This record gives sequence, structure tokens and C-alpha cells, in this order.
Amino acid sequence: MSRGYDSFDLDDFRYVLPNSSREKPQHRDYPEEREPSRGSRASNVEEHRKLPQSSPAGDLRDTTRSVYRNRERTYSLCPSEIHTLIEAGKFRVVDTNDLVRFAYAGDRGRIESDIRNLVRQGLAEHRNTTPFKNESRQVLTLTRRGQRFIRHHNFVPEDQAIYHGFVKPKEANHDTDLYRLYQKVADDIGRKGGHVLRVSLDYELKEKLYKKLGEAQVRNDVRLDLQKQVFAREFQLPVVQGKVILPDMRIEYEAQEGERARADVELATDHYHGNHLAEKAQAGFQIYARAQDAAGLRRIRDEREITTAILSF
Repeated sequence: MSRGYDSFDLDDFRYVLPNSSREKPQHRDYPEEREPSRGSRASNVEEHRKLPQSSPAGDLRDTTRSVYRNRERTYSLCPSEIHTLIEAGKFRVVDTNDLVRFAYAGDRGRIESDIRNLVRQGLAEHRNTTPFKNESRQVLTLTRRGQRFIRHHNFVPEDQAIYHGFVKPKEANHDTDLYRLYQKVADDIGRKGGHVLRVSLDYELKEKLYKKLGEAQVRNDVRLDLQKQVFAREFQLPVVQGKVILPDMRIEYEAQEGERARADVELATDHYHGNHLAEKAQAGFQIYARAQDAAGLRRIRDEREITTAILSF
């Protein structure tokens, strides 16, 4: 999903597709897109994970609160509350229902108690994504104080970005779903024997690229467009038709064999047009969509003869 930034513009989408014919598009078979049968247990029952026994915060089964000091303040927190702060910080905004499922093993009472404690101490903000009740989702974000707390106590690696604050309400649903999508991709990596090292959102990737472009502009470098492609290669970002293409999320991990790898993931929505989908596919991203959007996006893909799988989550 494209986001607006006030500094450099990475060009309008300009991927040129071949002239499409009026003939009925050929259907390509993507076995990985096949959904579970209607009678399967997985399609009817929401499964919760077991509560993780370890995290940077400690044993998440431990409900004992410890005292932490940060500057002139003290905080009383248990491991699951710190883990929740870390998750919210890495993804900027997370749906509390997803936290119940993925971080609390379905224990809604415990997460409600934890959130109350985090909000009371000024470390997190619990709010709705929209004033319209039937469209709203309850989400959690860090406050600036919460961000400083995570950094001060080194609960995440230094190169892991941590965000605070609720921004761009019109993109809230898309951004909130990235946490759930991450869980699916991370599970796939884990089943293949891999281990996730860090996650980067497009905010971080854009910031790094724009910083380089800004420095080049200050130096009055000639051929800024060429420099842009050099910087893109430095950050392992694909270039399509002269345009730098950024994924919604990059997951870096250690594969079973020990080498470092990455998964560049895009969350496509029903607002995507054919050109947008085509450039993401040509960039080689893993493209996912909400179940309610997947069929429409696959229809666009087939009509435009775009070669890519669109996976539901």
C-alpha cells in the first residue's frame, strides 16, 4: 500500500503493461492459493497458540510484576506486558483481538488487565480506529514514553525500529493487519526450520532511502535518478521501470541452513489497480490479501495476465 511522504516522491506508478486483448484470460493454477474445504476444522475454529515460554521480556507465563526504572520514573510490569509493548512498538499499531490470539493464547481477561496497567502507567494508548462503531477496531499503540522505555532497557536489538503513536487513520485497517500477516509468514518460516531476526515496515525502508537521497541532493550529485537506483540496490530494494518498489513489510530471518534470508511481503487491498499489482508482482514480493479481497484481486491478475500468487490470510 502506498503511503504519502512530504519529502522525496519516488515517482508515480508507471509500469507499462502490454496491450491486453479482449480474449478470455488464461487461468493459471496456483496450488498454494487453494483454500481449506468448508468442512475442515481450520476453517471453522479459531485456534490459539500456546503462550510463549520465552521472549526478550522473559517467561510470559510469569504474572509477577517487577519494578523498572527509566529516568525519574518507575514502572511495575510483568513479562507479558513488556512483550505486548514490544509487539505494538514493532508494528506501530496492533489489534487487541490479534494480541489475544497470538500473544495471550486466547486469554482475554489477562490481556485486558495488562492493557489497563500499561495505559495507567502512560506506556501505551488503547483506542478505536474510527468513531463509527460498526467499522471500528480496538488497537494498541505505544506512547513516546513507552517507546523510550523499550529502548532504555534494550528489550529489542538496536537495529529493530520501534514506533509510537497512532498515525494516518485512513490506513489504520491496512496497518493493523500487518501484525496478523506477520504471524502467518513467521509461522511458515518456522515450519521450514528458520528463525526470525527482525522486521522492517515500509516506513523504515522509505526513511533510509530518502535519507540517502537527501544527502545526495545536498551534495548536488548529478543524475539523482541513477543514484536512487544505486541506493535501492544497497538496501536490496527492487527497481521496476526506473522506480524503487517498497514492500509493506520485510522479514529478515536465519534459514535452517544458517544463511540469512528475507521475505518481502505486500498486503494487497481491494483498492489495488492492475498496474499497481503488476509492479508488486514484478518486484518479486510475496503478495497476500484479506480473504474478502483475494477473489477480486485474482480476477484482476488473470485479466491482466500478471504472473503471481495471491495468498489469503
